[in-house]
Amino acid sequence: VLFLFCAALTEHKILFLSSSYQRLTDACRALLALMFPLKYSFTYVPILPAQLLEVLSTPTPFIIGVHSIFQSETQELLDVVIADLDGGTVNVPECVHISLLPEPLLQQTREALSMVLDPELEVADLAFFPSTISASSLKMQDKEIRAVFLRLFAQLLQGYRWCLHIIRIHPEPVIRFHKV
Repeated sequence: VLFLFCAALTEHKILFLSSSYQRLTDACRALLALMFPLKYSFTYVPILPAQLLEVLSTPTPFIIGVHSIFQSETQELLDVVIADLDGGTVNVPECVHISLLPEPLLQQTREALSMVLDPELEVADLAFFPSTISASSLKMQDKEIRAVFLRLFAQLLQGYRWCLHIIRIHPEPVIRFHKV
C-alpha cells in the first residue's frame, strides 16, 4: 500500500487488476482517499471498459482498474506499476523508479499501520497479555488508517512556510513556492 501510495504521489501510472469489479473500485477509491489533503488531477478510471484498453498507452499518469480477463493485454506495458488485487502482488517494471518516503517517516508509517491492522503485534512480546486488547471495528479501523496518513502528510509538509517567497514588485503581492 505504501509503495502504491508513493507511486501515486510521484505521478506514476498505476494499474489495478482484479476479477472483481467491486474490488477494483474499492482499491482505486482507497488510494485516492489516502492522499486526502491532496487531490489527484490525472486520469482516474476505476473500471476501464474493454473497448478503451488503448488508453493504457497514454504518456500521462493514471490510476486505472482493469478486469483480470485483459491481463494479457497489459503485459507489454513497460512503464506501468501493476497491482494484482487477486494475487496480492505489485509489479514494478525495471525502467520505473519510485521514490519512497524519507526513512524515518517510512518506518514510522509502517509501524503505525501494522499496529492499526494487527494490534496484537504491540503486545506479542509481553509475558502476560493485557485483557483490554480488542479488535477494532471496521469503521474505527478506517479512521485510524486515515489518521496515520494524515499524520504522515503533516510531518511531510511541516515547515512549508520557509519555502514561500513573497514577490512585491506587482501591485498585488505574489506568493510563490520555492524549495530551498
